[in-house]
Amino acid sequence: MIEIPILNLEGQQVDSLKVDEQLLGGEVRHELLKQAYVTIHANKRQGTVKTKSRKDVEGSTRKLYKQKHTGRARRGAVRTAIMKGGGRAHGKVPHSWRKDMPIKMRRLANRNALLAKAVDGEIKLVDQLPTFDKPSTKMFASLLSKLHISRSCLVAMSDTRNHVANSARNMDEISITRVDRLNAFDLLNHRFLLVPRTISNPNIDNSFFCWSHHRRASRTRSHDRRIRQGYTLRRGWQ
Repeated sequence: MIEIPILNLEGQQVDSLKVDEQLLGGEVRHELLKQAYVTIHANKRQGTVKTKSRKDVEGSTRKLYKQKHTGRARRGAVRTAIMKGGGRAHGKVPHSWRKDMPIKMRRLANRNALLAKAVDGEIKLVDQLPTFDKPSTKMFASLLSKLHISRSCLVAMSDTRNHVANSARNMDEISITRVDRLNAFDLLNHRFLLVPRTISNPNIDNSFFCWSHHRRASRTRSHDRRIRQGYTLRRGWQ
């Protein structure tokens, strides 16, 4: 059993939460975490980058001058890659970088990333988050100081449309996310995880840390087709 201290807004321990390691994977699996990290990172790439080849740039295909008896190097069309303003040889073309990972492995990676945070003591579990009358970066920075958070931090909330979330938008290395959107990539990219106790108790083994995938699966084929055609896509769920 892992015991996670529960802190108040002053940084003092008021209670503790015991979590069974088996619910979070039993042990930290570094290979699984790396695979999940690489998969999510690759899926964040839009894949719409494109450079112009010699067929895409403007210019005639006429030979600049005759092949022989000029004393100069041979030259073809002005659109060749060695000419200024010509097309790029072997340039980048739009394609999908998407990687797939079985849903059970993704969910296990999410829970395992949480286990790694718990083992290292990087989970800041607070009794409740403060309520601000208006957005205040100064007040939120003071809260982080009392909780001894001096590095990057991921704040998980049930709803991000509030003054507390708005107070952290202007701070470096502080990210706000909803609890149902937590994944191994975000957990590993931040040193600390700040989460209120009210949303951490129920279903910590499945619905609390569940990387949902069904929304992506229905549009994968259409997404890949538009990537190949070179359309610019809006970055959505990855």
